[in-house]
Amino acid sequence: MAIPDLNLLITLDALLAEGSVAGAARRLRLSPSAMSRALARLRETTGDPLLVRAGRGLVPTPRALELRTRVGQLVQDAEAALRPADVLKLKQLARTFTLRSREGFVENFGADLIARVAAEAPGVRLCFLQKDNKESASLRDGSVDLETGVVGKATGPEVRSRALFRDRFIGVVREGHALSRGGITPALYAAGRHINVSRQGLAGGPIDDVLRTLGLERQIAAIVAGFSSALALARASDLIATVPERHSGKLRAGLHSFALPFTVQEFTVSMLWHPRMDADPAHSWLRGLVLQSCAAAQNK
Repeated sequence: MAIPDLNLLITLDALLAEGSVAGAARRLRLSPSAMSRALARLRETTGDPLLVRAGRGLVPTPRALELRTRVGQLVQDAEAALRPADVLKLKQLARTFTLRSREGFVENFGADLIARVAAEAPGVRLCFLQKDNKESASLRDGSVDLETGVVGKATGPEVRSRALFRDRFIGVVREGHALSRGGITPALYAAGRHINVSRQGLAGGPIDDVLRTLGLERQIAAIVAGFSSALALARASDLIATVPERHSGKLRAGLHSFALPFTVQEFTVSMLWHPRMDADPAHSWLRGLVLQSCAAAQNK
């Protein structure tokens, strides 16, 4: 079946509204002859004369009367779909945004972000999901609106990103631990018993790579999937947790934190989204609030 020329809907709407070829031509800024040819095409396409002569004017056929309301609504809907989005009315916005992040993001930035959202758009709800992998599939399929994390090889090439903050690894022990009294050297750090954080259950990572360059090796006593589990173990034992400083901020309350006695490369935490959300005004607004929340936490 041949695809119909949808431009004919606009022509038909003008003809039915004006009731004359000359009036429809003026409305669409066409010549009367061009409008006459368009009417001929419409008659051929619909199989109906649509407008027939009555004296000096034209009157609609029953089919034309039947189409008038439907065609007018179709043209209005098409125009609305093709015009730029309306100005975002935050007070009237009712929408749920799903954000996926590693643990620590909600604890450190969630309350401020929720407060900012509520102040500007009380009908918006935030759904926070735990990030258990670095794949971009959930952004592609639309099940997640926004993610936070480190851009890496597993990040989809089309994914957009915006830096939120820089972070670094630090050591954490319970108050009263030998390392809480200062004077930490790489050897003293490596000599302790450690907790390794790995979502894949690995017994090593970037910390161990650096220690090996110094001729040192740490003893991994436990492997956990998240920062909060590592900190809970450090709180209740003499084990040493090594976690990102900013991501673990509020989770470290009551514990002793220290800078690592060797250099480990810092990393950038970014927010990530799919490019189809670039022009969505509500999504753009949310991205702005996430930036504000992270900046505000850094300035405290």
